[in-house]
Amino acid sequence: MTTEVKSLDKRSGITYIYQSTSYWDKVKKAPRCKRVLIAKLDPVTGERVPTDGRGKRRRQKEQSSTIAKPGPVPSIRTERLFYGATYLLDQIGDKLGIVADLKACFPKDYKKILSLAYFLILEDTSAVSRFGRFAKTHRHPYGRDIPSQRSSELFQAVSEEAKMSFFRLQGRRRLESEYWAYDSTSISSYSDTLKQVRYGKNKDGEALPQINLALLFGEKSGLPFYYRKLAGNIPDVKTITELVRELDVLVYIKINLVMDRGYYSADNINGLYRQHYKFLVGVSTSLSYVQAYIKELGEDMQTYEHYTDQYKVYCASRTIAWNYEQERPYKGDILKGERRMYLHLYYNPEKAVEDEQKRTAYYVKLESELQSGKHKPEHEKDYAKYFIVHETPVRGRRITPNNEAMKKARRLYGYFALLSNDVKDPVEALQLYRTRDVVEKAFGNLKERLNCRRTLVSSDSGLEGKLFVTFVSLIYLSYIKSQMQKNNLFAKYTLQGLLDELDVIECFCEPGKALMPGEVLKKQEALYEAMDVTPLYAKPSLE
Repeated sequence: MTTEVKSLDKRSGITYIYQSTSYWDKVKKAPRCKRVLIAKLDPVTGERVPTDGRGKRRRQKEQSSTIAKPGPVPSIRTERLFYGATYLLDQIGDKLGIVADLKACFPKDYKKILSLAYFLILEDTSAVSRFGRFAKTHRHPYGRDIPSQRSSELFQAVSEEAKMSFFRLQGRRRLESEYWAYDSTSISSYSDTLKQVRYGKNKDGEALPQINLALLFGEKSGLPFYYRKLAGNIPDVKTITELVRELDVLVYIKINLVMDRGYYSADNINGLYRQHYKFLVGVSTSLSYVQAYIKELGEDMQTYEHYTDQYKVYCASRTIAWNYEQERPYKGDILKGERRMYLHLYYNPEKAVEDEQKRTAYYVKLESELQSGKHKPEHEKDYAKYFIVHETPVRGRRITPNNEAMKKARRLYGYFALLSNDVKDPVEALQLYRTRDVVEKAFGNLKERLNCRRTLVSSDSGLEGKLFVTFVSLIYLSYIKSQMQKNNLFAKYTLQGLLDELDVIECFCEPGKALMPGEVLKKQEALYEAMDVTPLYAKPSLE
């Protein structure tokens, strides 16, 4: 009898479909089963995807005599190349599993992806079209030039399935117990052919045509392992629903998210509870339950018992009940209940002074706009809230401040709040929340060092591929910066300075002979050790 059997591979997260045939084993006198792979399930759509499982090993054996085995590209000519920095990247790629995961997801193109990533890291101000010059002077995984047309074809060949598989593999290398910092940034683009380019406001409040990029970072590892491209006009708060859905597709075992207050909404909190995810999120002090806690604590908040010298702030916590709601379309009702939540409140005296200065400058701006008659639609509510306008035939327009409203706002100066369904201690919560800095620093790398402030591609498929290669580069850079901070290397080097210090090390290549690295100085050896990789001198040959 022949039946179909589904089996989930826990290592890759892929469900395979086998054709199972039962038969009687005359020798062992017992029933046996023979299975043949016939298809797999698409992790996003759930559709069947046929495979070439039948005869695969036989075909590979037949082709082994004509297809070159994977591995370092052997030297085909005598040459001397720069090798010190690319050797460092080779070692990091092996250590973090980047090479193995790329090879599993992009078996034909993984060396090209690595070489382009190396180029973006080491030649941060150059366009990809200048790769040929880099290839002539450096030893790199692909070992040959990648002309501009070929790199464009590579970008367009990066499929969503392969990209998601890479995210899945990299995510499983992160510690299950760590929190993941989630945030987004904007990338400006003036292309008329990219579908997701929309006018939106960046972090500086500027309205520009842009796309948005969301990143997920490991709090302890300091490494990124997921990103998603978004239309430029989508606000942060709208992205959580899709994030939750995609994390579910990636089949991660434990999910702990850290987010700023731009991602807070009742729907998002309910969605995170629904998936049983742990989270820590910033919240506005304008929320009623936050203001109630501030009022309850009063002046006691600024007493020594609430002070933490580690962060120079006053803090307090309480348990609150979250009014959970879940819409159930299949039953046509809404499930309601209470969920336990921890509210962490903080007061920073320095922030209070800054808030006072910013708010006063804002009041001056509002009054000036009222006086001139040049109103801004986004300020209409604050005009009415903080000022009283009198119109008289004799005196004309007279504007007076609403002192009561301004006093009420002043009570919140210096305060900020966090919300979590997992972290009970306010100091631990603040420590976790500040790990979001790794994302902010990553955005700096993404836009400045990796030449991604402006998109220089004209098609959506090309943009997807370039973003993916850029993301691979970001993993390497994040690791290097993390090790530099850990070993206090920023006191002596910039990130570029460290790479330049190693980049001058050469290697001599001759056909048929082992690769010969050049001289390595003691300070260069110390840099390799600080990066937690084997120094180049200790490994005389990679062939």
